[in-house]
Amino acid sequence: MRANNIRKGNVLLLKGAPCKVLSFTHVTPGKGQAVVQCKFRNLITGVQGETRFGATENVETADVYTAKATYLYADGENYNFMDSSTYEQFALSKEILDTAVYYLQDNMEIEVTSFEEKPIGIQIPQSVILTVTETEPELKGATANNSPKPATTDTGLTLNVPPFVKEGDRIQVNTETGEYIGRE
Repeated sequence: MRANNIRKGNVLLLKGAPCKVLSFTHVTPGKGQAVVQCKFRNLITGVQGETRFGATENVETADVYTAKATYLYADGENYNFMDSSTYEQFALSKEILDTAVYYLQDNMEIEVTSFEEKPIGIQIPQSVILTVTETEPELKGATANNSPKPATTDTGLTLNVPPFVKEGDRIQVNTETGEYIGRE
């Protein structure tokens, strides 16, 4: 495709590796050719970078595909999944999953991204329900406007919650930002 058609979320093949476009900017200087500046994340290594293309330059898109899968269990550093269509099991390392490990729950439906028949990442739901396992006690007269307090969930995620949240509460968490949304 042409560089001027690049959009956020496209997966390009840069230096032989699939890279997801995080943001892009079309720059038209007073003199010279228009360019497209892209911020991207290498889907295999997780490293972020920036690159620049001429607006009419051809860029290669990566041949990645997604499939539905189910999270099964964790064993040490690996997290095991099952492809929903073929029922084949596969494992992904903690490094590949990055912060997604804090949101995985048994039998959770996810989408797995593959490149050259090899799983390279997952897409989890935008929000999940987690149980608070550790937090400071509730304060009398505490309101949501008071300063937040730290809490730890059953998956090991630590986040700030309103003062009225207590141990055992089930809370909704945004998986993109890691922020508290509300109580269930």
